[in-house]
Amino acid sequence: MTAARPMLDTYREVITPEGVPLQLPAAGPVPRALAWLIDLVIRFSVLTVMSPLLIPLGGLGQGLYLGLMFLLFWAYPIVFEVWWGRTLGKRALGLRVVSGDGSPLGWMPAIVRNLLRTVDMLPFGYAVGLVSCLCDAHGRRLGDLVAGSLVVHDAPRMAQSPARIDTVLAPPQPLRPEEQRALVAFAERAPALSAARQRELADIVSGLTQDRGQAGVLRLYAMANWLLGRR
Repeated sequence: MTAARPMLDTYREVITPEGVPLQLPAAGPVPRALAWLIDLVIRFSVLTVMSPLLIPLGGLGQGLYLGLMFLLFWAYPIVFEVWWGRTLGKRALGLRVVSGDGSPLGWMPAIVRNLLRTVDMLPFGYAVGLVSCLCDAHGRRLGDLVAGSLVVHDAPRMAQSPARIDTVLAPPQPLRPEEQRALVAFAERAPALSAARQRELADIVSGLTQDRGQAGVLRLYAMANWLLGRR
């Protein structure tokens, strides 16, 4: 079952104080860059709309314009990430900023990660941040590493819990702890995936299930139930 590990490669596992393991789906540099571009367009759009209204005010208008610019480029991401967990750009891309343990982001980490954008931007085009994202296993830029934060994919919430597969099947061979975690993680996340994607992942471990397609998916569910003690 060693081939099952790739499905967890982009996930960061953390253990809650209650001893419950959580799988945080870390976001890579591409969706994060797109979210940043959307936020940039929003910022400049607001400035473009407000500029004609503030110019007639003379010196007062210039002061208000500079204050608005400060709020949009510095306060906006900090406030939105603390209060809402994400900016408008991240919401559009289905991303969320959390602490390293999966809890909501606090004020100080939000301030630190956004202030350090000035370093991540160096020497141009977020080069330092990009290198950091590519080198880190969870796609974190320098600001995230210092602040202890993580950008994750925000899985859509289901209106109701999916029906569980209640069959039970013991694995045909002993499984290492990491293989057991991979199997349970598949059973937990598979209901949110398309049927084709479920079958694709199940086929990777057909040597364990001794079956392919939907039959392999059902056997993985049954083995996960066995591992979870649902006998």
